[in-house]
Amino acid sequence: MGGTMSAMYASLFPGKTLKNLILLTAPIDFTPGTMGLYGIMTSEKYLNPDLLVEAFGNVPGELVDTGNRMVKPVTNYVGTYVTMWDRIMHDKPMETWLAMNKWVNDGVPFAGEAFKQWIRDFYQQNKLVKGEIKLRGRRVDLSNITCPVLNIAGKKDHICTLPQAEATMSLIGSQDKEFFVLDAGHIGLLTGSDAKKNLWPKMRSWLELRSR
Repeated sequence: MGGTMSAMYASLFPGKTLKNLILLTAPIDFTPGTMGLYGIMTSEKYLNPDLLVEAFGNVPGELVDTGNRMVKPVTNYVGTYVTMWDRIMHDKPMETWLAMNKWVNDGVPFAGEAFKQWIRDFYQQNKLVKGEIKLRGRRVDLSNITCPVLNIAGKKDHICTLPQAEATMSLIGSQDKEFFVLDAGHIGLLTGSDAKKNLWPKMRSWLELRSR
C-alpha cells in the first residue's frame, strides 16, 4: 500500500517534490484478472467491507494477515516452519528468521474507514487506473509522474502480482523508467538471501547515476 500511495502523491505534484521515485512491490492495477486469488477474495460478490468494519471497528491485523496467508497457505503456514527447522538442523543463525516471524505476526489494526476506501476504491472499482481517485480535492493522474522511476517487483509475490506492478510502466509519463524483477516474494524481496546481492546494490547503483 505504501508504494501505491507514493505513486499517487508523486502524480499530484509533478516535478516539484521528487527527483527520483522507487516503487517496491506497489500494486497499481486492480483488474480482477491480474490479482490471482485476491481478485476473488475481494470481489464485491464475496466481500462487503462495511460489514467487517461494523463488526470490528478497526480491522484486526490478524484478520488481514490471515487473508494474505490464505492466498498461498502451504507456503505461508508450512513453508515458514520448514525453513525454521532447516536452519535449526543445519545450525544456521536464527536471528533473521526470528525477526521476520515477529514482524509478520505483529500486524497493527487497519483503520476502519481507510480499509473500506482501500477495498472499494482500489480492489473492487480499480479507480486509480481509471483516473477516478482524488486526494486533497485533486484528481490523481499517474501520467503526471515524469521523474526517473525504478519499479521493483517479485516473481513470487502473491500480494502484489507482477501484472499489478508492471501496469505502472504504461501509466506514468516518465521517459527514464525501469521495471526490475527479482525471483522473490513480497517479503523475501527485501529480506531474503538474494536481497543483499541483488536488490540493494541495484537500488544504490540506480540512485548513484541519478544523484550527480
